[in-house]
Amino acid sequence: MGLLEIGALLLFVMLLLLAGGVWIAMTLAIVGWIGQAFFTTTLPGKNLFSAFWESNASWELAALPLFIWMGEILFRTRLSEQMFNGLSPWLSKVPGRLMHTTILGCGIFGSVSGSSAATCATIAKVALPELMRRGYDERLALGALATGGTLGILIPPSITMVVYAVAADASIIRIFLAGFLPGFLLMALFSGYIGWWSARHPDRVPPPDAPTSFAEKLRRTGSLIPCALLIIFIVWVLVVGWATATECAAYGVLGSLAIAAASRSLTWRNFREGLMSATRVSCMIMFILAGAAFLTKTMAFTGIPRELAEWVNGLGLSPYALISVLVLVYLVLGTALDGISMIVLTAAVVLPMIQKAGFDLVWFGIFIVLLVEIAEVTPPVGFNLFVLQNMTGKDSNTIARAAIPFFGCLVVCIAIITAFPDIVTWLPNVVMGVPR
Repeated sequence: MGLLEIGALLLFVMLLLLAGGVWIAMTLAIVGWIGQAFFTTTLPGKNLFSAFWESNASWELAALPLFIWMGEILFRTRLSEQMFNGLSPWLSKVPGRLMHTTILGCGIFGSVSGSSAATCATIAKVALPELMRRGYDERLALGALATGGTLGILIPPSITMVVYAVAADASIIRIFLAGFLPGFLLMALFSGYIGWWSARHPDRVPPPDAPTSFAEKLRRTGSLIPCALLIIFIVWVLVVGWATATECAAYGVLGSLAIAAASRSLTWRNFREGLMSATRVSCMIMFILAGAAFLTKTMAFTGIPRELAEWVNGLGLSPYALISVLVLVYLVLGTALDGISMIVLTAAVVLPMIQKAGFDLVWFGIFIVLLVEIAEVTPPVGFNLFVLQNMTGKDSNTIARAAIPFFGCLVVCIAIITAFPDIVTWLPNVVMGVPR
């Protein structure tokens, strides 16, 4: 049996287990075990233990539960409600109104966390209950949160970008700078779709609030100031290099607790409930990460990603035909691998192909990050789908269907940066002083 046939068989087994209701993390681990036990000569038991330990014994990963706890504090102490009350007067005449806060929140928070899962989980915890309470469309909100969470790996700093920069021997700073304009473009596409959908379905959007005077708007905006200052502080200390992402997460928790205490909305009960909920969500995400890490080891031992990349290399395609085929290849890999593994396992074969075709490696870095974003919302191993499934109780396929229009926005963004590569390369060239 060839490697591609083995990959198809493992994918079938994964779909079968997921359809049977097996836990997501257990499904990933079982498929990884089958792949190593029957199609490699390595010891699956030894690799299982090492994968579970290595995937969670990470200092960078410590930011994940802290950011999730920050979201729990904002949610349980009603600080999130105050934030929405402050924003609502300014968005009352914009189609979609407060739904745009999901995209803006994901963009801002993504620039701090650098993690798709942390961004999705934190913003969902803060925004989803408030949007549902106000009568917004649940399907649109789920789709916006699933895909908006992926901004965490596109807007710098991003762990995925660092991994790519190392694999491609490219400048990390240049790749970070290259992510800003595509990130803003993607946010505009997401918000544009929300506005278009809301204009077409006015009956499924709550009526606007009663008109308010400018003075009243300013008064209600005052409730935004504490949380806005906290977010600005977190972003600032990260940008100037005074704190790591994990330290920023700790500042976020302390700041949220201080604001909640100052507003007299912090009680021992919501403190304990928030801490326990953050623990449950963090454990769920880390368990899935561990299962995905073990499956990634299986893919590495079997050599399936390399085989797929070499098959593409053997086709002898033109530059843009090569890009089109790579989109399909990474979409297929995204059904079974996390983004970082996709980059690491294919870099050795794909990067020489890209250089030979004449593409800029910095541009390709953003291109591949966008493909990783698509993988985050592609079944059966779309990580953001799993996060929202566990947080809302909705089936992952339901969330995936809700995300389809936003999935289309990601595809449009890829097409735009392919047609106009200067969107990616202009900012790093200007800042780094590279002549055109």
